[in-house]
Amino acid sequence: MKRQAEVVVIGGGVIGTSIAYHLARAGVRDVVLVERDELAAGSTSKAAGGVRAQFSDVLNVQLGARSLEAFARFEEDTGHDIGLHRVGYLFLLSTPEDVASFETGVRLQNSLDVPSRMIDPGEARRLSPLISTEGLLAAAYSPDDGHCTPEAVVHGYASAARSHGATILRHTDVTGIETRDDTITAVVTTLGRIDTRTVICAAGAWSRAIGAMAGVDLPVQPLRRQIAVTEAVPDLPPTLPMTIDFSTSLYFHSEGPGLLVGMSDPDERPGYATDTHDRWIPRLADAMRRRAPDLLALRRTGGWAGLYENTPDHNALIGEATSVSRFLYATGFSGHGFLQGPAVGEVVRDLYLGHVPFVDVSPLSAGRFAADAPRPEVNLV
Repeated sequence: MKRQAEVVVIGGGVIGTSIAYHLARAGVRDVVLVERDELAAGSTSKAAGGVRAQFSDVLNVQLGARSLEAFARFEEDTGHDIGLHRVGYLFLLSTPEDVASFETGVRLQNSLDVPSRMIDPGEARRLSPLISTEGLLAAAYSPDDGHCTPEAVVHGYASAARSHGATILRHTDVTGIETRDDTITAVVTTLGRIDTRTVICAAGAWSRAIGAMAGVDLPVQPLRRQIAVTEAVPDLPPTLPMTIDFSTSLYFHSEGPGLLVGMSDPDERPGYATDTHDRWIPRLADAMRRRAPDLLALRRTGGWAGLYENTPDHNALIGEATSVSRFLYATGFSGHGFLQGPAVGEVVRDLYLGHVPFVDVSPLSAGRFAADAPRPEVNLV
């Protein structure tokens, strides 16, 4: 148990371990990461594993593209294989409004050197042969996107962080944050008190409670999302892209010999429940029937539920609190935290060190809501 730390990172998912790694690699001494469960046990292990730079917001494009570069060299940097499959992301578009929106997004992405493009339904079907093109107007595709294994990324970052001197405390709850004259003095845990002047909140869906300990409002709301895994699919193309029917949010990609399938559930209500249920299956079946009817014949062999960490505009909270010194945060990613983890680790490292990050994340400050300056993202899954 460390009794003193230069920085305490709260949260052992991809964001927290990435931050700990980037800080320790930069030479920050006495970095302590505190995780209440096992590493990656929260939302990261429940993620679909998609990685992409196809977004409508310039900051998300930049964070996604930077992270794709880091995922590509992850094994070289950390020695861990993350099962990266750069098979692309394919957004299927069925309304003129969505086509126009994605055309605008592709122009933005291309201006930032992301090789996305609009394609016709025939090419979309060649890329993803399980789909039906009935009612399909167009699709957006980027070959550099793909998917990898979330837990492998977390354990790779954690191992590399330890090798650079960071300490990781598992099965350790944070029960309080002590301050004096608006300055952080300690983090209180179930293993004891850690003297520190810096806290970085990377607690995902549980961040609001952590922020409240320091008097910082982090408007993050948990929402259950479910995933199903299917039996083996004969002749499944090895290059099958992550395929998303944008109007229904149905998505799928290869998972071993079968498929990983997911979809949002508009009937789901905010909360911390992560048990699975079948109430979403009829809506899932309807979406499959319309866009990928061959999926209806597949038997489910497994599945799980996890939590999205939603903010009011479905964009991340990244920054440093102004009400207390020094409380930094990176949370509220609303479904795209895993894919932005590498870049966010870099950004938070630089914010801590007083360096200029590769991208200005000040528009993602938690204070944007009080200032009536939300930053909505269109390309949500």
